[in-house]
Amino acid sequence: MITRRPSADRGHSNIGWLDARFSFSFADYHDPAHMGFGPLRVINEDHIAAGAGFGEHGHADMEIVSYIVSGAMAHRDSMGNATVIRPGEIQRMTAGTGVRHAELNPSATEPIHSFQIWILPEQRALTPGYEQVTLPPPVAGGLTLLAARERAARAVVIHQDAKLYRATPGTGAPVDVPLAAGRRAWLQVVRGTLVANGIALSAGDGAAVTGEALVRLDGEGELLVFDLP
Repeated sequence: MITRRPSADRGHSNIGWLDARFSFSFADYHDPAHMGFGPLRVINEDHIAAGAGFGEHGHADMEIVSYIVSGAMAHRDSMGNATVIRPGEIQRMTAGTGVRHAELNPSATEPIHSFQIWILPEQRALTPGYEQVTLPPPVAGGLTLLAARERAARAVVIHQDAKLYRATPGTGAPVDVPLAAGRRAWLQVVRGTLVANGIALSAGDGAAVTGEALVRLDGEGELLVFDLP
């Protein structure tokens, strides 16, 4: 079964420098029917104005993954990391016992379009950690591993039995996503229009997948695909 979560049904906050959409309950947006999906707790689609961003703040006991669609984000944290995250890269921060960080837009002209993802870790009080890798270029019909519990080339490690993929179906080049028995998936459309096992999806839409052995993605676009317990 695939249940669509339309883009317009997400939580929404616009405070000028930040225009954000929330797939699940977050901050002042509370929806008991959408508190997360398995260990997937947060998917926030953020548009951050030039020269603005999130000042230093703290987190604990969460795997935080950042995916940049356009623009560039300057990151600094209490572990001593100071980096810039760009399209074609993936960042993971393990908050663990506690970490402070800031995410800012260093450009004076270009906004950022990004997705911030929170995944509950398998255990609390992990040692904080940071990882950032460059992804292979997207190709039509491609399914690229971005994050997993097991170490893999050009993917970050997350402390949960979950996998995050980038799917890039193209015209005449569908993407097949197999799911093992007992697994479920969440699809989040970054851009484009496509069909997932007969269900039409477009930019901003999400979809909960349960009881499916295979999800075929037809059309043209870019998705984040979460394989979850």
